[in-house]
Amino acid sequence: MKKIYYIAALALVSLVIACNPVAKLDRSKVPAAGPAPVISIGQYQLFTLDNGLRVIVVENHKLPRVSYNINLDRDPVREGLRAGYVEMAGGLMSSGTATRSKAQIDEKVDFLGANLSTSSTSVSGSCLKKHSDELLTVMSDVLLNPTFPQEEFDKTVKQTLSGLASEKTSPDGISEKIGNLMKFGNDHPYGEIVNENTVNKIERKDLIGYYNTYFKPNDAFLVIVGDITLDEARTQANKYFGSWQAGKVPALTYPNPTVPVSNRVVFVPLTGAVQSVIDITYPIDLKPGTQEAIVASLLNNILGGGGFQARLLQNLREDKAYTYGAYSSINPDEFVGSFSAGASVRNAVTDSAIVQFLFEMERLVNEPVPDSTIQTIKNIMTGNFARSLEGPQTIARFALNIEKYKLPKDYYETYLQKLNSVTAAELQTLAKKIIKPSNAYITVVGNKEIAPTLEKFSPIGKVELYNPDGSLFTDLRPAPEGMTAKEVLQKYIDAIGGEATLSKVKSMEQKGKMSLGPMSADVNVKVKDNSKFKMTINIGGMEMVKQVYNGTKGVMVQMGKSEQLGESDVADLKSEMDMLSELNYEKNGIVSILKGIDKLDSGDAYVVELKKPDGTISTEFYSVSTGLKAKILGVEGEGEDIVNSETIINDYATKDGIKYVSKRTQNVGPQTIIFSIDELIINPKFDDMEFAVE
Repeated sequence: MKKIYYIAALALVSLVIACNPVAKLDRSKVPAAGPAPVISIGQYQLFTLDNGLRVIVVENHKLPRVSYNINLDRDPVREGLRAGYVEMAGGLMSSGTATRSKAQIDEKVDFLGANLSTSSTSVSGSCLKKHSDELLTVMSDVLLNPTFPQEEFDKTVKQTLSGLASEKTSPDGISEKIGNLMKFGNDHPYGEIVNENTVNKIERKDLIGYYNTYFKPNDAFLVIVGDITLDEARTQANKYFGSWQAGKVPALTYPNPTVPVSNRVVFVPLTGAVQSVIDITYPIDLKPGTQEAIVASLLNNILGGGGFQARLLQNLREDKAYTYGAYSSINPDEFVGSFSAGASVRNAVTDSAIVQFLFEMERLVNEPVPDSTIQTIKNIMTGNFARSLEGPQTIARFALNIEKYKLPKDYYETYLQKLNSVTAAELQTLAKKIIKPSNAYITVVGNKEIAPTLEKFSPIGKVELYNPDGSLFTDLRPAPEGMTAKEVLQKYIDAIGGEATLSKVKSMEQKGKMSLGPMSADVNVKVKDNSKFKMTINIGGMEMVKQVYNGTKGVMVQMGKSEQLGESDVADLKSEMDMLSELNYEKNGIVSILKGIDKLDSGDAYVVELKKPDGTISTEFYSVSTGLKAKILGVEGEGEDIVNSETIINDYATKDGIKYVSKRTQNVGPQTIIFSIDELIINPKFDDMEFAVE
């Protein structure tokens, strides 16, 4: 029956076309653009409380929900030697008040089915309208009476330091920090880098000082959106925020960042990295709400704003296959804007990818963009803009921008007309002003071996090396003459018990725990005859993961789903089962190279690079003084999902004359996993059935 309806529909379409012949299209000509659609944007209402708080109200009665958002209008704050305290202050505002603990706040918000969040510049909440007074009671208490409890402060410091440890292995995170440092400078708030040193200097009084200085109603907006009338909004605003005391907020100014006189190449070595993260960046003068900002948005979408048709994606992904994605951003800002273009690419094509980035930038400067390209991008932007108007939060954001940046009241209603009027000449004029292929910071995070290939992009032939924390990079010191990787590995074996003692260990069992944030799991590892392996991870008594190898084949079982282990997985298992694996690297086809001496937090360490038969590279660090392994760098995943991994060995314990790792911290991408071994059993008796593979 469906086939009959389908044929009937085709016949009807044919009949309509026959009765209404269409003129033949000339596909060599770009269709003329139609007039920009007239946009009707919902209205907002504005009033000001006696304390100076400006209140924006956007009514939307489709759903019985309402949201409240306090936004500070302060200047950027430079944090100096205590960088990180501003964000910490914002996050801890909801951790306790004079009358409510963090647990009581969270419990009340959850009971209401509401949301409540705080940041260094905002306090926001949303809920069903019938619960709005109860939510505002808590929200206003959080805003007006935060106490920043010492216990919560101490906990946040630890969490921040843990997060910073994870960032050390995140090429994207490092790239963002170094890019900001380069284009804005350490003297500007946008360029400051938060690191362990600055976080350890933060005190609770810094958070209190920030709150007392900047959280003032006369320098803030309250945006109310949802099922509420103007009169109801006025009543609630006065009741819950009218007692907020006004005060003078300091006006802050900073040196205006400028582009470099010529290109500077900045490289951050990341040991073992198999990809390079490229970012070509610099500051620009581009204010929000201007016609230039609209032209810049169109220009960016042509270059690399995220659409599949963008030139960078077409060039570096579709044509050259250098990367999965290449993008750009042109960001207006009230104080200083920025340009950025980048991608993650294979080590071998890092320099070639930079050539293509600069080529596309120069192309925008030197060649007018074809009208057909401009119209295509305009159509996409028009559709995206129209879709964004479906939500009342968009209207609220527009209203806040109009009031904050003092834009014309009809700025957004006439946005599409302004966008539609942009010409190729305007695009090229702005490109000549803000696209700087010869005045950029070319930052790269990757394997140090590729750094010399980037010298050609620097007019002075120099690649500047930095550490992830923004300090100047110090290269490895040479190892003592005659010292080899084999001797370093032998010293390690001697330090953990010696070859004779370790060779007597044929079987063992480890019992311990693994924690990821608030989650904790029990881990059990069993090895029999140095040839059979079994690991289980249990949460609350339930087996979540099991890995078994019976000597010939192995499986990984996750949540009941089984998967055969590959050759590289089996090779890794065999290495883990071998108590003398470091001495057997050469026998297993692993090439070890002593690269030099590095300085770790725990002291000087020999750096040994390992090249496995499958081509993967990892790096191990051995203490010069004790011989013990201190750190391992490697990679996890493959393809687009590849991430760097850092394992820090925190502590050793001793059992029957054998030293073993009792605690280690593994940072994989943004995740930090802590492993601890509570008990080691040497040469236990196991039945082969323990290692059966189904």
